[in-house]
Amino acid sequence: MTEPPLVRRAEGYCDRLAIIASDGVCSYGDLLEASAGVAARLGGRLSAGPDAVRRRTRADSGDPALPHPDRVCFLVPPGHGYAAVQWGIWRAGAMAVPLATSHPPAEIAFVLDDARPVAVVVHEKLRTRVESMASERGIPVLDLSRLLRSGRSAAVRFAQASRDRPAMILYTSGTTGSPKGVVITHGNIQAQVESLSAAWGWSRADRILLHLPLHHVHGIVNVLVCSLWNGAVCEILPRFNPIDVWERLSRAEITLYMGVPTTYRRLADTWRRADPDSRAAWTAGARACRLMVSGSAALPVPLLERWEGITGQRLLERYGMTETGMILSNPLEGKRRAGRVGTPLPGVEVRLEGPNGERLSPGSPGEIQVRGPTVFKRYWERSRETEAAFAGDGWFRTGDIASLDESGSYRILGRSDLDILKTGGEKISALEVEGALRAHAGVADCAVVGVEDEDWGERVCAAVLPAGNRELDPDDLIRFARERLAPYKVPKQVVIVSRLPRNALGKVTKARVKDLFPADPVTA
Repeated sequence: MTEPPLVRRAEGYCDRLAIIASDGVCSYGDLLEASAGVAARLGGRLSAGPDAVRRRTRADSGDPALPHPDRVCFLVPPGHGYAAVQWGIWRAGAMAVPLATSHPPAEIAFVLDDARPVAVVVHEKLRTRVESMASERGIPVLDLSRLLRSGRSAAVRFAQASRDRPAMILYTSGTTGSPKGVVITHGNIQAQVESLSAAWGWSRADRILLHLPLHHVHGIVNVLVCSLWNGAVCEILPRFNPIDVWERLSRAEITLYMGVPTTYRRLADTWRRADPDSRAAWTAGARACRLMVSGSAALPVPLLERWEGITGQRLLERYGMTETGMILSNPLEGKRRAGRVGTPLPGVEVRLEGPNGERLSPGSPGEIQVRGPTVFKRYWERSRETEAAFAGDGWFRTGDIASLDESGSYRILGRSDLDILKTGGEKISALEVEGALRAHAGVADCAVVGVEDEDWGERVCAAVLPAGNRELDPDDLIRFARERLAPYKVPKQVVIVSRLPRNALGKVTKARVKDLFPADPVTA
């Protein structure tokens, strides 16, 4: 039988250190042993052995009875136990469905109802989070510690993992409706890690620090799977804490670091408040990294410049999504352009399409569409949504609007539904307005939305989060914006907020931002 490629590669790294985490340290050999035990224990619960598939579908899903392996959900905190369960599910021939440790019960229940797993693997500290709802649905709950104590079984028969075999379901953030399960195959995973390994120069000499959520592609594929694919070391923190990250970076052992703009902003703020000796040690350690990457949200240019001033590191900004893996990236070597997300990654085709399906020339904004082996094939039991997501001939519609400059680098302008506003007949990028407001010294963060308006179609509105204890005057911010933006781009209304609504990855949920603005405001 052919095991998943990630597992096969690990057999060549058995004696190498794989993971350092709060739940212990393990080698690649330890990870193979533990995941074999998990696979052995899971095997008896699957429908008919490791190569079986089921033809089961919900009557209202619109899907034909497509064959698919059993699903196994797991609620496990970051650590080597997480990796062992993920690998064990794959080796048993099932689909891994990670549950977010940060999600409330309603969101966990949604995934259980949607994925309909044959079992849920849970860490003992999290058992109360899922036990009752699993029992109500007749889903067995398996204890993580017992699975890890199982050890390798000589009788276990591992599953054949073809490229087209589904490996996992990752649920989208659901900012515009109910979450959709993205079905990712073993072939998708392999294509994604091979593309990133080539583009970002991964090697077994690397050591990366991980604190990103492990129910999203950023943490799972870009960090954990890429690390283990290349025989590198992954150091896993239980959660993001700026001091912990700085202290770990200060030892000058970490070679790669990946985060989102929010984490870089918090790190920069923590550095600013630190004493001179700590600043010096943190800066020196961060300079030792060979690469730092930012993604999952737009990176404000002032933050990029601020981080470079603190660490000497010019962040590599990239662009991707759950359905496609990473699509675009600034170069490992060469100029990284502020406000740009670079060029297509190896093995990825990208094009821009206009509103009438026309191909666009450089400078014209259009929807990003992507094709290649990294791209998923379907949403879980949602055939209508799957069909609508593709333009034909394998081209996936991202829903993101971008423009291409003469050098071949892409600039993200925003989402076609929420970040491209139309006011008084003029199209506006919300990200451009946000970038202008963030340049104000008193602004920590902001979100710009279009709110329905009888006169303008949409009026430009901004929710602004002050930096520190600064007191901000909305009228002053509007005047500040007028100095930097065309008149039609200037927000007509600004509200000062104590927090911005965000999802699990730290992205602002703009549908909820709109609720901050009354129907008939007094506009500036």
